[in-house]
Amino acid sequence: MLKNTGDYRWALAELAQRQKTSKGAPAYSRYINRPMGRRLAAMAYKLGLTPNQVTALSALCTFSAIALIMLLRPTWWQGILVAGLLVLGYALDSADGQLARLQNSGSAAGEWLDHVVDAIKTAMLHLAVLVSFYRFTDLDERWYAVAMCFQVVATVQFFSMILTDQLRRLNQGTRTHFLKGQGRSSALYSLAVVPTDFGLMCLVLGLMFVQPVFLSLYALLLLANAGFIILALGKWYREVRSFG
Repeated sequence: MLKNTGDYRWALAELAQRQKTSKGAPAYSRYINRPMGRRLAAMAYKLGLTPNQVTALSALCTFSAIALIMLLRPTWWQGILVAGLLVLGYALDSADGQLARLQNSGSAAGEWLDHVVDAIKTAMLHLAVLVSFYRFTDLDERWYAVAMCFQVVATVQFFSMILTDQLRRLNQGTRTHFLKGQGRSSALYSLAVVPTDFGLMCLVLGLMFVQPVFLSLYALLLLANAGFIILALGKWYREVRSFG
């Protein structure tokens, strides 16, 4: 049952005080996705949804977009659908955690479900691009290797980031996410690491129908993400080693 209209405005204001730390956050996630997620979380609160239900909606949007990449030839309208569904799914992925913090309903099971959905998404996304290359283009087969390399880089990046975050929290004796008062990164840093942002990938995948543009951006993003993870793994290892 709907709550009164004041609940949305209250929830939006309350969520602004319960944001995760901006430390390490790329620009799209920090300035676009989290604010979108905040509004969706406030709406979910007004509608009486649970965080797990929001996670399910996120999964529905994301996996529908991945299916469209595999099943339909890239066109302008397919690109709009793919990008739109991925962007909405990513915003809902932010909203579920924000809703849990608002309701004080965060749980190990909820976080597990959220991470499992993210893991499936990470495992499928670039395989879907590979399938699209094979089915709908006459590209040189070396481009298949680009998609497979991106799949490896994305998987390693996701797992290592999640594991490092869990170990940080374990080291500090907390199960909760670090909030905005517990560290921040500069706007310049957020812009510098924007190629690693899943939100940017959501938009780039909407350009598959403009093949030369997409391939150039896709290859550049692979190089940027590979370079980032090579540098980050050493830094994270030194950090977790200091935990003792």
